[in-house]
Amino acid sequence: MTAENHHIEYLGRKPLHVPATGDGRKAAILTWADFNRLLGQGSLWSAAHLRLMRNYVAVPPEQYCHPVATPHGEVLRPWPQKVEVFLSAGASLIANDVLTIHEPLMQIGEILGQTFAASIGANIYCSFQGIQAFGTHFDNHDVVVVQTGGTKVWNLYESRAENPIENFPDDAATRRWFEQSRGALMQQVTMQAGDVLYLPRGWYHDALATDGPSLHVTFAITPLHGRTLLALLNIEAMKDPAYRAFAPPAHEDGGAALAAHLADYGQILARIAASPAFGEEVAKSQARMTPRPPSFTLPERKPVTLYRVTGRAFPACPGAVRETYDWAIEERQFALEDMVAQFQSLSEGEVRDGVAAAEAAGAVQRL
Repeated sequence: MTAENHHIEYLGRKPLHVPATGDGRKAAILTWADFNRLLGQGSLWSAAHLRLMRNYVAVPPEQYCHPVATPHGEVLRPWPQKVEVFLSAGASLIANDVLTIHEPLMQIGEILGQTFAASIGANIYCSFQGIQAFGTHFDNHDVVVVQTGGTKVWNLYESRAENPIENFPDDAATRRWFEQSRGALMQQVTMQAGDVLYLPRGWYHDALATDGPSLHVTFAITPLHGRTLLALLNIEAMKDPAYRAFAPPAHEDGGAALAAHLADYGQILARIAASPAFGEEVAKSQARMTPRPPSFTLPERKPVTLYRVTGRAFPACPGAVRETYDWAIEERQFALEDMVAQFQSLSEGEVRDGVAAAEAAGAVQRL
């Protein structure tokens, strides 16, 4: 299935189960050996990043962690032997925020981020036969699950929350509410190694390893939404003195003055939202949600290409590239590679093309 077909038929609409293709590539993104190696790197983990769950309840960190002094203060580090005891007793292990510590996950995260114009997170879930870590729930972001080891049965229910944003407290009352509001079982999906499952935001589900150990990676996909866009709008609107004006009392002129003032606010926001400049700002915010992955080549050091600004006019260009020119003018002398690093909202190719155009126009000169 192509990304375009997924967007049309499934994105934000309904779940999609994609069975493994047989080449083993998807299962290989995180093997048991990979996971064991990551767990062995103790400095990666804290109580916030490595959690134990058993029968819907989180194991208190003090039962499997110990305080460790670091240059930045005391940190609760998981105690490997304690973790193993809880796993032997049937607890599930959740490794949070792992996108940048394992290269295959980082590569997938970059693809997902660019495809969906979204921020991407990744968690690893390790569970064992017959003991459920989480009860029925829904997520406030889209989810892509890749099963990399063993099998797991996912129950998908008829109910769906409408575009949830807030997190619910993890307590018994919330779990009861989820169970009461989930609706009837709609579909049961058995995930084998290499299978992929897409769940839209708000879809009620739960999962259970029914046959031995299970290992899967969940990618959280969170595009911009109204709240984040309003924050961007507010930044732009605050540049307008009329938007910064005090609101009149509600009792003045029977409320007419306040109503007119609020209408002015709305017109200011509407004008900004409809402007091409704001569209470019949103596009830049989307691009910044997917940082460029690191590409160190040590001991080889990458060359630095130096330029200076000549004082001649820069060529006409899109607004995003124009910002690189403004930065160059302020710096007077700059390294192309530094400019690439500075403007994460542009691709490296866009930055290099912009500098090439400026060089052709005589606005910058290579040193």
